[in-house]
Amino acid sequence: MEISKILSSNLLDIIFDGRNKVYGAYELRTRYSKRLTTALIITASLALLILIASFLGSKFESKDKKQDIVIKEVEMSNIEEEKPVEPPPPPPPKPPDPPKIEMAKFTPPKVVKDEEVKPEEEMKEIEELKEATISTVNQEGQKDLGIVAPPVEDKGGVVAAPKEDDEDKVFQKVEIEAKFPGGEQAWSRYISREINRYMDELQEAGKAGTCVVQFIVDKEGNISEVEALTLKGTKLAEICVNAVKKGPKWVPAEQNGRKVKAYRKQPVTFQIQEE
Repeated sequence: MEISKILSSNLLDIIFDGRNKVYGAYELRTRYSKRLTTALIITASLALLILIASFLGSKFESKDKKQDIVIKEVEMSNIEEEKPVEPPPPPPPKPPDPPKIEMAKFTPPKVVKDEEVKPEEEMKEIEELKEATISTVNQEGQKDLGIVAPPVEDKGGVVAAPKEDDEDKVFQKVEIEAKFPGGEQAWSRYISREINRYMDELQEAGKAGTCVVQFIVDKEGNISEVEALTLKGTKLAEICVNAVKKGPKWVPAEQNGRKVKAYRKQPVTFQIQEE
């Protein structure tokens, strides 16, 4: 290579000066940078496409995936408030003793010497015995004015019949509670059907928990005074109250073998199980 061309030539031209450039090594070295740049661009493009496809796939998969909804019946026991123990009333005052009645001892007649007669065995005069009660002892007191001993209290086994309960009385606790016609399984199916009708609104509200609905079941099974005791103001409480109001008649509660009017508390639990 001429000296004047050395400064203007690249390294490959200087190395392969006077050698066979058609053999292949020269061409490979000449296009190496271009091939490397092309490979890097293709690799970066493929990685970007894979990342975009993964992101879009997870996005569509999360939209298509449904949340599992579990409706569980919770049986709540009635807890009675413990009443304070009242002290027993004081005993009644002791009635006053009956007045003493003047009594004269009856002394049977007996012939003895005067000095042998004891003072308490002296016979009373007839005048003294007119207003005195004859007894076996001498006792001072009031004249017998017709006082009659108080009657003896009869403590026999007579038991008064219990008073009948008021027909309009609403029992808080009964022996057999009112129940949904068909039992608990029928109630679970009924309330699940009502909740599924408003499932979209419940999911949007995102409020889960247990709603306790209280209402009165009369002797004919009619429902009245329905209200939510928990989760007031939520969509779940609204659905539960409406379900009880428009539902069928309930089986009345029983107390002492007869149907009575009583309160009923029905819990409904709504849960959203997230994966």
